Amino acid sequence: MPRPKPLQTLIVLAVLALAAGGGALLASRASHADTAAAATAPAPRPALTVTVVQPRQGQVAERLAANGNIAAWQEASIGSEANGLRLTEVRVNVGDSVRAGQVLATFAPETVQAEVAQARASVLEARAAAADAKANADRAKTLIESGALSQQQIQQYATAAQTAQARVEAAQAMLNVQELRLKRTQVLAPDAGVISARSATVGAVVGAGTELFRMVRRGRLEWRAEVSASELARIRAGMRAQVTAASGAQVEGTVRMLAPTVDAATRNALVYVDLPQHADVRAGMYAHGEFLLGQRQGLSLPLSAVVVRDGFSNVFEVGEGGRVQMRRVRTGERSGDRVEILEGVAPTARVVERGGSFLNDGDIVRVTDVAPTAPENQPKTAPVGVNQSPAASK
Repeated sequence: MPRPKPLQTLIVLAVLALAAGGGALLASRASHADTAAAATAPAPRPALTVTVVQPRQGQVAERLAANGNIAAWQEASIGSEANGLRLTEVRVNVGDSVRAGQVLATFAPETVQAEVAQARASVLEARAAAADAKANADRAKTLIESGALSQQQIQQYATAAQTAQARVEAAQAMLNVQELRLKRTQVLAPDAGVISARSATVGAVVGAGTELFRMVRRGRLEWRAEVSASELARIRAGMRAQVTAASGAQVEGTVRMLAPTVDAATRNALVYVDLPQHADVRAGMYAHGEFLLGQRQGLSLPLSAVVVRDGFSNVFEVGEGGRVQMRRVRTGERSGDRVEILEGVAPTARVVERGGSFLNDGDIVRVTDVAPTAPENQPKTAPVGVNQSPAASK
């Protein structure tokens, strides 16, 4: 095999060197181009413009939520005391307020009036007979010394006088009974209150004991809250309670007493709360309420800052460069537009106040302002406080 010539070998080496130099030059120009492109690329755009807020330290009201029914404090059943009389007039209806002793209905009094007149005549007759018997007994006594009458006859006159006097008293008692019947032809209110039911009908002939009206005594209502046995020890008589009726009316009541027993089926006990009069609060309504147990120190955030995802409460904390980090928190009492934060964020954390539902972990935001944080000793208009469900407080 012939050996290559020296000139041809030099030419080949020169070509290879030129190719290597051109490749290095192209690689260097590409690297510089990438660096320049990276330097001129725009910065990431913020996902949202937000206002941040810091947790506020202050008094947190402890409250215990409960449900129950609104009922009358006491009900009075107003019935007929007259027997076999016709109802002639009904003067009140359901919802009317009445005073003690007010006439609610009247029965036909003619029959009873006739019986009263008859009983009064019987009294007069008995009194006349008693007066005659007494006179005979007195005359007989004057003849004791003369011997005109025997001792037995004198005793008979005295006994007759006593018997006649007893007949007077019996007739008087019968007259009292008839006068009482006449008085009972008017149905009177036993106490002040509000008529809650009426079964009286004009023209009906009712028997004694038939219920004609039902009345809420003094118009007083109470909330009978059901509280579990484990929470019963936290409630005391005299505590205040905020009650919201099904109508939306809100009233503030006072705990009057706790039931002495616990229901064996539900393990709940009744707590009786006196309620003030309110036009939109009525007996039979369902109501939700909260017992005001006390206060403690705690952190709170606006409700708008808490985002619930997958059944857990979260907040978005703004870090360096406006990048947000989603942090899971455990919430406690809430009231109005604030909720207590038990754990999950530091007191100095900067938290997105609202709009967190549009953010994801790692997004960049633009902060426009920082909401002011009230100092610890500054009083707040509404303390935080309502028990939250277990699912929302995880």
